[in-house]
Amino acid sequence: MKIIVGSQNKTKISAVKRVFIENEVVGRQAPSGVSDQPMSDQETLTGAITRAKYCRNSELGVIGIGLEGGVMKLNNQLLLCNWGALVDQAGRVYIASGARIPLPDSISDALLAGQELGDIIDHYAEKKNVRHDQGTIGILTNNELSRSEMFEHVVKQLKGQYTLVNRMFQ
Repeated sequence: MKIIVGSQNKTKISAVKRVFIENEVVGRQAPSGVSDQPMSDQETLTGAITRAKYCRNSELGVIGIGLEGGVMKLNNQLLLCNWGALVDQAGRVYIASGARIPLPDSISDALLAGQELGDIIDHYAEKKNVRHDQGTIGILTNNELSRSEMFEHVVKQLKGQYTLVNRMFQ
């Protein structure tokens, strides 16, 4: 079975490959249909679903997976959030979310001023392309959790739901 991930980001593709080890996994640029910096759970989830549907509809008989990172507000504080969606061959949509962590005020302030998190965290960490490596979660957890591991957790939830439903329909 072929799985298409709605991204060319290596951390997202490797997360899917580590969970779906028995499958062919490829990345494909896919539109999210949301802003470059999703600012709510709903917007982040919508982006993941849109990417997954795009991939699912790009070829016959494939599974599409969308993984989207964003931020959400809780109790007047911004938190990092992430969502995933899997669309199976029958068009069923499965969703899952993962780790959340509060953002430092300096990062939140820059986000609210209109900057994108990837650019902010590069400056904050004094690194380049953090989003393609450890991610914001890696910086904020002192590398205890990487972006790929965070998305792997989400993909495990998606696979579990998909596997259970497919067993029920066989």
